[in-house]
Amino acid sequence: MAHRTQVWDLPTRIFHWSLATLVAGAIVTGKIGGNAIVWHGRIGLALVGLIVFRLTWGFFGSTHARFASFVPTPARLRAYLRGEWDGLGHNPLGALSVLALLALIGVQLATGLLANDDIAFQGHLAPLISKELSDTLSGLHRLFINGLIGLIALHLAAIMFYAHVKRENLVKPMLTGWKETDDAPKTPVSGGGPLALVVALLLAFAAIYGSSGTWIAPPPVAEAAPAPSF
Repeated sequence: MAHRTQVWDLPTRIFHWSLATLVAGAIVTGKIGGNAIVWHGRIGLALVGLIVFRLTWGFFGSTHARFASFVPTPARLRAYLRGEWDGLGHNPLGALSVLALLALIGVQLATGLLANDDIAFQGHLAPLISKELSDTLSGLHRLFINGLIGLIALHLAAIMFYAHVKRENLVKPMLTGWKETDDAPKTPVSGGGPLALVVALLLAFAAIYGSSGTWIAPPPVAEAAPAPSF
């Protein structure tokens, strides 16, 4: 008998699709450059908030959103490779992909906040470091984007593989939150209540503010040289 089981809570689903949209926007605006780079910076701030939200939700969210439920331990990887894994959320290989994406996006955000384009734009926190260090981080920011695009392509390829080879739709549960299973879930979904959501949102907004650089004191205005007297 098939069972309809809740897998992904609403905050996790909103995070997932918001992340996909904003990362796509960041890549496009970064490639366009010019005036679009201003939006690139704004999208970066929104991504900071999203990542901090997901990290918080990974500890206080509902069952399958928590890192403890899907972090790929050696035992879980062995069970999956032997065909003995029977979890509902991210499988161990999928979890590796998720963690790698979060880590690489985090690297891009950290380097982007401190980068500059040598023309008219600089990262929101670039005034905190030297121009030389900012230039180095700018180069890393441009370099790692290729790795991020490659990882996204691999992620999409895995979804297609599961859909066409293993006949498992990974997209539908991320849209509806529910998954059809042969057996009833062993443990009910718990956690991720209103208090956890409020805490995660507050930390996300605090991260956006901290990354915006609005709290950085402006450089002192140089006094004008006195006019020569004749």
